[in-house]
Amino acid sequence: MAALATVKSCSTTDCSYNSDGCTAYAITVGGAQGAASCGTFVALDARGGQGTADSHVGACQRLECTHNDNLMCTADAITVGGEAANCELYQAR
Repeated sequence: MAALATVKSCSTTDCSYNSDGCTAYAITVGGAQGAASCGTFVALDARGGQGTADSHVGACQRLECTHNDNLMCTADAITVGGEAANCELYQAR
């Protein structure tokens, strides 16, 4: 199996996993047709995760994305941003 795509950066400050970057071990990219967003996003008054910003894309549910192969992200790295925690690398086929 190829290496998991890394979450290079996340600028979604309302996410409990964002502490100078994504601290979730792995995220799921989900969203609606024509858009992709972080399905792991959670807005709570607490911070969680592994303590270091070393996250990966564990699964991608956006079948139409050019970087999706068998529900896995084939990009080396992604960035997440905006209030909706959008996958900024998302590109429809």
